[in-house]
Amino acid sequence: TWHLKKIPQIVRERTFSLDSPKFEAKTKLELNSVCGIECQRKLPVPSLSDLKDLLSYETIFENGTRTLTEVNVLGAVLEAGNTTTGRSLRKKRQIYGTDSRFSIYDKRFMTNFPFNTAVKVSTGCSGILISPKHVLTAAHCLHNGKDYVKGSKRLRVGLMKTKSRGNGRKRKGTSDGMPSFQWTRVKSTHIPKGWFKGVSGDIALDYDYAVLELKRPHKRKYMELGISPTIKMMPGSMIHFSGFDNDRSGQLVYRFCSISDESNDLFYQYCDAEPGSTGSGIYLRLKEPNKKKWKRKIIAVYSGHQWVDINGEQQDYNVAVRITPLKYAQICFWINGNDENCTQG
Repeated sequence: TWHLKKIPQIVRERTFSLDSPKFEAKTKLELNSVCGIECQRKLPVPSLSDLKDLLSYETIFENGTRTLTEVNVLGAVLEAGNTTTGRSLRKKRQIYGTDSRFSIYDKRFMTNFPFNTAVKVSTGCSGILISPKHVLTAAHCLHNGKDYVKGSKRLRVGLMKTKSRGNGRKRKGTSDGMPSFQWTRVKSTHIPKGWFKGVSGDIALDYDYAVLELKRPHKRKYMELGISPTIKMMPGSMIHFSGFDNDRSGQLVYRFCSISDESNDLFYQYCDAEPGSTGSGIYLRLKEPNKKKWKRKIIAVYSGHQWVDINGEQQDYNVAVRITPLKYAQICFWINGNDENCTQG
């Protein structure tokens, strides 16, 4: 079952205007020398003032203006790092052994929940609908830690549609079962300050998430956020996600797999995935408390295939950023503009 947790409060303190960014960074979907689970084991638990700094956030608007919002964190429980040890040695590469991804061709599946919550981000990533106006994706799809990537200046989100215009006739160049996209402009983007290099020293995967606010609301079913349970609390430790992998152009690709290792903020897993699926929402299907109904909720963001520094050596993993109570509070605050609806996760 989903276990309800009391959520800390994120409270807006001050907002400052910043200079417009240059938008000159190159989109890089694979990152190097990131602090992974082994590296995190050696880090001290962040203090309350650290958390206030890491969870303050930058907002960039469609017209290029930019603000920094400082926040206060109320009711946070500071936990020492927990990690699972003694798991099997990790393998290499994004496709591990037999490729276990499924391309979704059937229009009935593609345009129905949960597959229709997957979206394409114009910088080359995927994302997931989390409200009538908001999309969750990975921060590095938009910002490299120092500057915004080139394509993020006129950021758009593609929602799947399978109907062609006209009298039901197939348009030239469209193939059956391939989704076409209805593109929507992004009004504003929120990125946690913990993602920026000046704050965390190096790229901190823990904060590799961002929320995009669409200019116009969509009228589709979206997926709710959930608090990420530990591996032990997941049926078969299995996770699911769908995205638009680069090697299967124009196709929606679904996969499920088990998680191999976890820290407070990250999952390592062997889900077969290629660049393009970065930013996908990872979800679980668990029972609602005291109900017979099952419910899918997003519990992590797929950060992609990354090169992690382990004892001075680079090793590659597929990494996901867990939605902790603090991140839930922040993302919920971004969606609602206040924390009134964010007390229970």
